Amino acid sequence: MTAPTQQTPADEQTKRSALIVATISSFVTPFMGSSINIALPAIQQDLQIDAVLLSWLATAYLLTAAVCLVPFGRLADIHGRKKMYMAGISIFTLGSLLSGLSVNSTMLLLTRIFSGVGSAMIFGTGIAILSSVFPPDERGRVFGITVAAVYAGLSLGPFAGGLLTQHLGWRSIFLVNVPIGFSVIPLILLKLKGEWADARGEKFDLVGSLIYGPSVIGIVYGMTIMPEALGFWLLGAGLLGLTVFATWESRQEHPVFQTRLFSSNRTFAFSNLAALIHYASTFGVTFLLSLYLQYLKGLTPQAAGTVLVAQPVMMALFSPLAGKLSDRIEPRIVASLGMAITALSLAALTIVDGSTALWYIIAVLSILGFGYALFSSPNMNAIMGSVERRYYGIASGSVGTMRLFGQMISMSITTLIFTLLIGRVQITPEYYPVFQTCVKSALTTFSILCGIGVIASLARGRIRK
Repeated sequence: MTAPTQQTPADEQTKRSALIVATISSFVTPFMGSSINIALPAIQQDLQIDAVLLSWLATAYLLTAAVCLVPFGRLADIHGRKKMYMAGISIFTLGSLLSGLSVNSTMLLLTRIFSGVGSAMIFGTGIAILSSVFPPDERGRVFGITVAAVYAGLSLGPFAGGLLTQHLGWRSIFLVNVPIGFSVIPLILLKLKGEWADARGEKFDLVGSLIYGPSVIGIVYGMTIMPEALGFWLLGAGLLGLTVFATWESRQEHPVFQTRLFSSNRTFAFSNLAALIHYASTFGVTFLLSLYLQYLKGLTPQAAGTVLVAQPVMMALFSPLAGKLSDRIEPRIVASLGMAITALSLAALTIVDGSTALWYIIAVLSILGFGYALFSSPNMNAIMGSVERRYYGIASGSVGTMRLFGQMISMSITTLIFTLLIGRVQITPEYYPVFQTCVKSALTTFSILCGIGVIASLARGRIRK
C-alpha cells in the first residue's frame, strides 16, 4: 500500500530541505574523492603503504559503490528513500571519521569500503527523493543545482585537499566531512517531512543482487588492470555474469533492477547509453591534459590545476541554467546539443602540441565545460522523467552506475593506448613525442566516441507529448 505522503504534493519547506540535503551530499562525496588524490603521497609516507595497496584506497571505494548502487536504489523504493538516504549519510560520515582516525593501512582500506557503502546509499536515493518531491516541470532546475554541486566539489577538491594536507595533514581531508555530515542529519530528521516508498510491500530480489555484485566487480576491476590478460578474463566473466543477471531479472515478478526498462522504455535506455558514452569520452581528459601541461608545457602542478579548473567552473555555472532550460524545452534537444559541443571541443583538443598557446587550451576547456553542462542535467531529467514513481530509486541508481562504468571505460581506453604506444616507461623528454601521440590518439578516440553518443542521445525520443 502506498503511503499518503507519496501522492500529496510536497510543501515548500520539504522541497527546500530536500534540495539543500541533496546539494550538500552531492558536493561532499566528489570533493573527498578528488581531494584524496592529492593526499596519497602523504598517506603512503605516513602509513608505509606500497603502491598497489595505495591504488586500492580509491579502487575499493569505487568498487563498493558500483556493487551497491542498484540494490540500495531498489531497497529505497521498497522501504523508503528518506530512510535509506539517512542511513547513507550516517554511514558516510562515520566512515569519514574512522578513515581520519585510521592507525594502519588495513583499517584505512576497510573504512574506505565502509564509506563506499554510504556513498551508494546517498547516490542511489538522492535524485529519487528530488524526483519524488518536485513536479516534472521543476526537476530540471533542481537537477542542475545538484549537478553544479558535484562539479564544484570536483573543482575545489584538489585545491582544498592540497591546503588541508599541507597545513593540517592528510587525515583532515576525511575529518572535514564529519561536521558537514552532522549538519545534514538533523535537517533530514526535522525538516524533510514524509517518506517515499512507492514499491512498499514488494519483495527484494536477493538472488539477483548476489549475481549482480560479482559481475560488476569483474567488469570494474577488469577494466582497471587492462590490458593484462587477467583484465580481459575478468571483463569477459563480468559481462557473462550481467547476461545471466539480465536473464534472471526478466523472469522475476519484483526484480532488483527492471531490465525491461531497457527493452521497453526507449527514452530510459538511450538516455542511459548516452550518459555511459558521455562519461567514457570525457573522464580521461583531465588526466591527459594534466600530464600534457606539466610535461610538454612545463607548468607546475598548481599552474596546471589552475588551467584545468576552467572546465568544471563552466560546468558549475551553467548546469542549473541547462537544467531549467530542459524544463521548458525537450531534454533530448538540450542534451544532444551539449554532447555535440563536447564532441567538437574534444576534436579541437586533438591539435594541441608543445607550442599551443595556453589561452587556446583554456578556451576549448571552457567550451567543453559548457557542453558538459548542457548535457548532464537535461539527460538526468530525461531519465527520471521516463519512469514511474516506483522506479525512481532504480533509475537514480542507474545514473550513478552509468557514471562509474563510463569513468572506468575512459581510463581503460587511456591506459590501453599508453600501454600499446609508449609502454611501461617513465615519461622523460626523450619520450615526449610519443607521449604527445598518445594524448592525440586518446582525444581522437574520445571525440569519435562522443560523436556516436550524439546519435544515441537523439534516438531517445520525446518525454513530453
